Amino acid sequence: MAYEPLSALALAAVFLVSVLGGGINAIAGGGTLVTFPALVGLGVPALTANATSTVSLWPGALSSMWGYRGELRGARAWVLRLTLPSIAGGVLGAWLLLRTPPDRFALIVPFLVLGATLLFLGQAPLMRRLRGSAAAPPTATEVPDGRDPEAAPWLFAAGQFAIGVYGGYFGAGVGILMLAGLGMMGFTNIHRMNGLKNWGASCMNGVAAVIFALSGIVDWPVALAMVAGGLLGGYAGSRMAQRVSQQRVRHAIVAIGLASFVFLLLRPF
Repeated sequence: MAYEPLSALALAAVFLVSVLGGGINAIAGGGTLVTFPALVGLGVPALTANATSTVSLWPGALSSMWGYRGELRGARAWVLRLTLPSIAGGVLGAWLLLRTPPDRFALIVPFLVLGATLLFLGQAPLMRRLRGSAAAPPTATEVPDGRDPEAAPWLFAAGQFAIGVYGGYFGAGVGILMLAGLGMMGFTNIHRMNGLKNWGASCMNGVAAVIFALSGIVDWPVALAMVAGGLLGGYAGSRMAQRVSQQRVRHAIVAIGLASFVFLLLRPF
């Protein structure tokens, strides 16, 4: 898994791309679809790029979870129900990634990027549907007044475990999957759902980041450049969010994701 470390110029490029990715995350989400292909294009092996991205993005996920901590008040039971399958899935996903030969992962990763792009493409309709269900009067089978569902069946735990495996293995688009799962469970309060989503993502990404850090697969200079760029871009993006068209940003991300799929697919040739 050894490779030539990136030059100072390449690390500067990583920083700039991470500023862009952090800004995109703050405005519309989907910054990983920009940063991950850029790392591979700069010469970082796909397996190392994936692990390094997970480690560098975790501080941002943790801060997002902290920002939504108020939405988790009164949801202690659901937080606990999310925690174990998220952690267990994240551990298994990270373990599977470390057991995947680098050349095989390089063949798989274009389709992971394509899948994440399609998930991102479906995020807007999903959010419209969830917000619409929150605004509509509850039916006899829905949870009224945005209250939390009464129970968490084993089916939900199994589904969250599967999402956790994906999150530990690759992770791009995992928040969309969690919102869909919570919506199917009967949640209607989108703010509560975002709080639970951020908690679950922090759990699965956190354990995966620790495993990757201990495994020696992380490129730390790249990770530090990504953290610094992501923090700066996230701050700038939050300031610009009201002045930039989310729709145009989303269209650009989908175009970049599809172009990245083609680039990663053809790169071995």
